[in-house]
Amino acid sequence: MLLLVLDRSGKAGTNTMLTHIQIASAKPSAKPFNLSDSQGLFLTVQPNGSKLWRLSYRYLGRQKTLHLGPWPDVSLADARVRRDAARKQIAAGLDPAQEKKRARVTEKIAAANTFKDVAEEWVAKCEREERAPITLEKIRWLLGMAYPMIGTLPISKITPQEVLAVLRKVEATGRYESARRMRSVLSRVFRYGIATARADRDVAADLRGALITPKVQHLAAITTPKEAGGLLRAIEGYTGHEITAIALRLSPHLFVRPGELRSAEWTEFDTPGAVWSLSAEKMKMRRPHRVPLSRQVLDMLEELQALTGDGRFLFPSFRSPKQCMSENTVNAALRRLGYSQEEMTAHGFRAMAATLLNEMGIWNPDAIEKQLAHLDTSMVRRSPARPVSTTPSNCSTAGVTPRRKAARPQTPIGPTPRACRPLLQISGSRDAPVGSWSTPRTLAPKQKTFKIPTCSRSSNCILRSGRCLRSAFK
Repeated sequence: MLLLVLDRSGKAGTNTMLTHIQIASAKPSAKPFNLSDSQGLFLTVQPNGSKLWRLSYRYLGRQKTLHLGPWPDVSLADARVRRDAARKQIAAGLDPAQEKKRARVTEKIAAANTFKDVAEEWVAKCEREERAPITLEKIRWLLGMAYPMIGTLPISKITPQEVLAVLRKVEATGRYESARRMRSVLSRVFRYGIATARADRDVAADLRGALITPKVQHLAAITTPKEAGGLLRAIEGYTGHEITAIALRLSPHLFVRPGELRSAEWTEFDTPGAVWSLSAEKMKMRRPHRVPLSRQVLDMLEELQALTGDGRFLFPSFRSPKQCMSENTVNAALRRLGYSQEEMTAHGFRAMAATLLNEMGIWNPDAIEKQLAHLDTSMVRRSPARPVSTTPSNCSTAGVTPRRKAARPQTPIGPTPRACRPLLQISGSRDAPVGSWSTPRTLAPKQKTFKIPTCSRSSNCILRSGRCLRSAFK
């Protein structure tokens, strides 16, 4: 392509190289005039004294002018650099003026699509997908720590170094797990930006190996039979709020995640069918989950329905009935019972169930993991299962399939939930001894006979009221 260099009259002529002194000493006149430099570059001196760099060029047979900026903001050397860049675009078949407009539009779009804008849009998408409220709360909390540093930056312009600086700031406080989770959330925002054509790459993905790996710390849990028995006795003696007391009593029976229990809704319960059905949106693994309800649980639900049955939640917030109970309520109740944060937590009921049920050696380990709503049933358990016991279930573990001998099909055995009998004398203090076991008893006709222990002090056992707890401990 032919590039013509024009003089200030618009005609082809010889080039004269400008100097800084010539530019600085040029005085304005009544009309604008041009000072030519070289290769189409010239300086226009306006009547008001302003001086503007411009480039004359031909593109597709048309004479055009490209504005390069005002002097002295754009020096003589800078103007020549911009001229050379424009000439390269012309040689590549591009129109410098159009490319300048396109770049301006791109920058404007990038400025309008800051990281915070894209992140908030992604969070709104998660809400429409009905993510769990607690999940959305955690996402907003993590993003809120990132906004001060990268929130106002165009998402397409953010570098890995800038994201790493955000993560390092969180790491500096010792919150290694929070930094790891933040990187994951930031990565999802960048991937959403890519999917919506506002980001070119996921810069957070490059930082996987840059963060400190947090030490895995299990939430405190009681996992020995003796201590578990003391905990169950203490729960039965809880004298706090009645709704909180029922939440405590239900925890060892259901061993669901604390957030799933406190956000339970009455519409999720099928009391005639004795099943609690949780939707995928409420589950950590995003899969629907069904929890069998024992007779004891149904009795507690009947008791609870008289208190909160006219509302949405089983455990409404004490401050706002339209919201569920606070996540700290059950933990606070455990502290009131004398259990420190290092001894027992609301989440610890799950570890207690996993450990003790596996140690009993009666139940299929995969069935236990399934009831815990774990995604991978081959995961390492807190305690290995012992050899199959000859003693059937002695607790309200409805819906969990015991293991038979390998040659027989794994079908449910033992009494149904409503045939469970009170088993454990738990009245008294936290450390009171457990009652002894008496002679076996026989189930109703047409059912297989099993030896089921019963409390020797059954005459005064508070479990006669239908509050049979999960297991009996020696």
